[in-house]
Amino acid sequence: MLIQQLINGLVSGCVYALVALGYTMIFGILGIVNFAQGEIYMFGAFTAVLTLAATGNIWLASAAGIAVACVLGVLLERIAFRPLRGMHPLIPLISAIGASIFLSSLARLLFGPEDRAFPFEFHPSSFYFYGAQINQLQLAIIAVSVGLMAILTLFLNMTKHGKAIIAVAMDSDAARLSGINVNRAYEITFLLGSALSGAAGIMMAIYYNSTSPSMGLLPGLKGFSAAILGGVGSIPGAIIGGLVLGIAENLGAAYISSSFKDAFAFIALVLVLILLPRGIMGSRK
Repeated sequence: MLIQQLINGLVSGCVYALVALGYTMIFGILGIVNFAQGEIYMFGAFTAVLTLAATGNIWLASAAGIAVACVLGVLLERIAFRPLRGMHPLIPLISAIGASIFLSSLARLLFGPEDRAFPFEFHPSSFYFYGAQINQLQLAIIAVSVGLMAILTLFLNMTKHGKAIIAVAMDSDAARLSGINVNRAYEITFLLGSALSGAAGIMMAIYYNSTSPSMGLLPGLKGFSAAILGGVGSIPGAIIGGLVLGIAENLGAAYISSSFKDAFAFIALVLVLILLPRGIMGSRK
């Protein structure tokens, strides 16, 4: 029972970590919270559903979902956040909330309010590990999530654009004086964060065989909580925070009450922040 819940929590935690990475990257470079990450998660899933229904190709559908998520991220940066740089922090925050509401309403207008099944016939085989049942889809979600995290880490540390993002996050004025295109760094950051959220939405749509205009609300909130839990601005912290939340909510649902499954993640957040106010990997400076 314990191992089963740990595995289930690991699957959920990997998805929360992907969404949290989008939050923490954008906050780290711009100092703002993009509350539309959950809606980008949802649009990625819906785009994949519609593309799959039209083409029957799961790979093309996944690519289309991630591409739409990337486009939405770049548009948000240019329309909702770029004009507000340098203003009081509450103004971009209000803009982010407005963007979230707009995208949620747009999804209901475009896709309708009803849930849609993911049109993909997939019957994963299972095997047992110390009494816990694990299927291929769970392994695939974990593997893809870990792969995306590794690619992001390599991109940030090994490429020109990745190092530019790190430089801008450290000191945007100094980066600009050094010849770094700050606007491009902002755009790439939004693009990467949105791609991760879009991929997370697609995987969860396949996992639960369901999509809806409101499907991004809780993953968005939990991704934000994971980013805070791990230490806002810390990429390793976002990953750890996502895993902690995923495991905490599954253990709580299994051993206490499934009715409060969504609450356990936030209870874990409060308890950790009481002990570590800056998060698990937050700077103590």
